[in-house]
Amino acid sequence: MTKPIQLKTSFRHYVREFQSHGTPVPSGLQELLVALTDTCITLSNEVAQGALIGILGSAGTGNVQGEVQQKLDVIANDLLIAGVQSCQSLAGIASEEIEEPLPVGKGLGDYLLLFDPLDGSSNIDVNVSIGTIFSILKKPDPNALLTTADFLQAGRTQVAAGYVVYGPQTTLALSLGAGVDLFTLDAVSGEFLLIKQGVRISESTSEFAINMSNMRHWAAPVKRYVDECLAGSGGVRQKDFNMRWIASMVADVHRVLSRGGVFMYPWDQRDPKKPGKLRLMYEANPMGFLVEQAGGEIINGVDAILDLQPQALHERVSVMLGSKDEVNLLRKYHTQS
Repeated sequence: MTKPIQLKTSFRHYVREFQSHGTPVPSGLQELLVALTDTCITLSNEVAQGALIGILGSAGTGNVQGEVQQKLDVIANDLLIAGVQSCQSLAGIASEEIEEPLPVGKGLGDYLLLFDPLDGSSNIDVNVSIGTIFSILKKPDPNALLTTADFLQAGRTQVAAGYVVYGPQTTLALSLGAGVDLFTLDAVSGEFLLIKQGVRISESTSEFAINMSNMRHWAAPVKRYVDECLAGSGGVRQKDFNMRWIASMVADVHRVLSRGGVFMYPWDQRDPKKPGKLRLMYEANPMGFLVEQAGGEIINGVDAILDLQPQALHERVSVMLGSKDEVNLLRKYHTQS
């Protein structure tokens, strides 16, 4: 069991006090988490300023994924890299925005950091919630030189994962492998304060999130599932569903953690050689870690995503996550097809 911590405790105090089954957070991991979240506070301030400091719009460059970068994509990536450089326990960094891992110092240390610096960046200019997603792994051999293979670990091996959503409030969700806790950035103190421990996702739901504009491209199991939801109380599901779609994974998953639901970004026929759109290492694994720790499920259609063995740093995957009953139904429809 995790040790209860008083609400409105500062994040720094939280990581010093947190214990799972009597085991405290190692000092090196504490240092990394504090440096990372402090950088996200700086980034939150940058996001809030927006056009006032000239950081909206396209950067005129592309990332390793072949996507057009926004100015804030580049700023967020640079801030996060710089913000953790002094962490003695950190051996290396992998980012969705860069092709190869970056060693920190000599590439020696206990931990590896992976992140999507600014998820949902297409929403920046229209002032819709965006966020930072991160994953922390143990380096297989702290004393060996850093390699790409060090990062290619199944999601279940993560020692910590979380996100920061920059919305009406700046909110941090974190799991250290013993549940999910939430923090809100306090504008007065400039610190993240604990607002909820032990977040749980309801097993059933009447809400789903998917990009309906891609319906004509979906595989049959996904189309069957959504058609049944849309049929409402007069259909086989015998209840009415609401649909939500923010086009920012971090915001959509935050809604699932907050009130249940199911989020889907499935494979589709537009590019059949790609197994999906979302990145396994920077999005699916950290979000999956949080979802499972909160009692939900995450699959690629059939398999548990956290059990997948990554083959490449920028590997993509189909994602279906959220309330257990709905994800299990999606799995059933995929295995029957």
